[in-house]
Amino acid sequence: MVDSKDTEHFFPSLLRDAATRTGVFVGISLSLIFAVWLFVANRVPLLDGVSLQRNVTAALLLGVFGSVPLLRFFRSPSELLLSSIIGWSLFTLTYGALGFKFGMLDQYYSTSQVFALGMVVYLLFATLSWIGTIIWRVRATDSSHPRQ
Repeated sequence: MVDSKDTEHFFPSLLRDAATRTGVFVGISLSLIFAVWLFVANRVPLLDGVSLQRNVTAALLLGVFGSVPLLRFFRSPSELLLSSIIGWSLFTLTYGALGFKFGMLDQYYSTSQVFALGMVVYLLFATLSWIGTIIWRVRATDSSHPRQ
C-alpha cells in the first residue's frame, strides 16, 4: 500500500498545479507526436506512398493535443497561458533537439520561429479568454441588479 507521504516524493509540489500538469502533458504529447512523425517520414520508406495522409494525421494529432490547454482553461486566462507556455516550450526544445539530427528541419523554421509562432497563437487565445471573462463578469454583475 502506498502512503500519501510517499507520493510527495514522486510528485513535487510544482506538479500539483493543474495548469503545470496539463502543460507538461501537452508538451510531452506534442513532442512524442512530432518525433514519431519525423522518424516515420524519414526512416520508413514504405509509407512514402501515403505521405499526404500521414502528414494530415500527424498535423491533426498535433492540433488536438495542442488544443488541450484551450479547452481545459478557456475561462481561466492565466492558467491557459501558463499551461500553454510550458507545453509549447517543451515542444520547442524537442524541435530544437531534433534539428540537430535532421539538419534540414531548421531550414523551414528555426527553433525561435517555432516558439514565436506557437506563443502568438496561444497568447491570442489567452487574450480572447481574458476579454471573454471580463465580459462574462460584467454581464453577471449587471444582471444581478434589478433595473428601476
